[in-house]
Amino acid sequence: MPSLMPSVMRFVTLGSALALSGAAAAADITVTDVAGREVTVDAPVERMILGEGRQIYLLGALQPEDPFEHVVGWREDFSQADPDNYALYAEKFPELEDIPTFGGFKDGTFDVEQAAALQPDVILMNLEARAATEDAGYDAKLAELDIPIVYVDFREDPIAHTTPSMRLMGELLGEQQAAEDFISFSEAQMAKVTDRLAAEDIERPKVFIDRAGGYSDDCCMSFGPGNFGEYVELAGGNNIARDIIPSTFGTLNPEQIIAANPQQVVVTGGSWEAYVPGGNWVGVGPGADMDEARHKLEALTERTAMTGIDAVKNGNMHAIWHQFYNSPYYFVAIQQMARWFHPELFADLDPEATMIELHERFLPVDYVPGYWVSLHD
Repeated sequence: MPSLMPSVMRFVTLGSALALSGAAAAADITVTDVAGREVTVDAPVERMILGEGRQIYLLGALQPEDPFEHVVGWREDFSQADPDNYALYAEKFPELEDIPTFGGFKDGTFDVEQAAALQPDVILMNLEARAATEDAGYDAKLAELDIPIVYVDFREDPIAHTTPSMRLMGELLGEQQAAEDFISFSEAQMAKVTDRLAAEDIERPKVFIDRAGGYSDDCCMSFGPGNFGEYVELAGGNNIARDIIPSTFGTLNPEQIIAANPQQVVVTGGSWEAYVPGGNWVGVGPGADMDEARHKLEALTERTAMTGIDAVKNGNMHAIWHQFYNSPYYFVAIQQMARWFHPELFADLDPEATMIELHERFLPVDYVPGYWVSLHD
C-alpha cells in the first residue's frame, strides 16, 4: 500500500476534495473505512474487486445506470445466495456473467495472483472477513502489490454501519450525492416506524426470529442483539434471544423457544437450491411462488420448537427475505415487521409501496413482489 503523504493525511469528507456531482480527476484520497483504518485510494475508482458479490446491493443504489462498470472481479456468492435477484440483474446486465469470480477470504480460497492480474484500484471487503484476511496474510500480500483493502459492513451491524458504508463507497466512486440521496430516503422510511413508536405507549410482543428456518434439520438459528434481532426491537417487538445469544448470530434450543412462548415468529427465507437442493427453507424473494412459500412456512410450525406457542396458535407465523439482513434495504424489513407486530398502529404503513419507490428511485432493476408472506394472509 502506498505511504500516506502529508497532503492526504486527512479524512476526505463530503463537500471537500471531490465535487458532489460529476466526474472528478483521479487523485489520491485518504478515507476512513468502517474498521477505523485510514486507507489511501486513487479515486474516483475505475477498477474494483468486490469481496462479496452481494455488495452489488450497495453499488447498484449508487450507479444504477451501470452498476458493473467498474467491477473487474467479485466473489461468487450472489448467484447462489440470491439467485432470483441475480437473474433480474443478469437479464438487464448480461455482462455480469463474464466478470471473473473469486473464492472467499474467510475460507482461504481467495487468489491474490488472480486479483493482482486484474489491476484493481481497490478491493472492497466485508468487515466480518477482516480477521480471516489478516490471519491468512492477504492484507500484507496485497499491500506489497499496492492494492488497498477498504472495509464496509452491512451485516454485522447494519443499523450503525450501512450509512457510513454508503458514504464511503460514494467517496470512492465520486457518487457522494447519490449516497446522500439514498441515506435521506432510508432515514425517512425508518422514521415512519421509529417516530410513531416513540410517541406511543405500546405493548411489545415477544418475537422469535428463525434464521433461515428449514435450511437444515437443526433448530433453531437466530439473532442476538444485532442485525434482525435489532430490527425486531426497532419494529416494536421484544427479541426473545436478545439476552441469550451474546453476539449477532447464534442458536436457541427448542426448550428455550417453548419456554419463551413467542407471540410472533419471523422466519428468514430465500431461494437456496444451490446450497440445500429441495430443502425446507421458505423461498421468499422477487418472483417467489407465494402458495409454495406459505406451504413451507406452515410445515415449519410442526417442529418441536413450535409446540404450543402463541404465534402458531394465532397464525402469527411470517417469512421474510433473508437478504434484508445483508443489504441496505433493512428499513423495509423493519416496516413490514412493524405491520405484523402492531397492525392497528401501522395500518396506513405500506412496505410494498416503499419497495416500489426504492426500486424506481434508486435500483437498476424493476420491483418484483414476493419478499414476505404470512400464514394469516
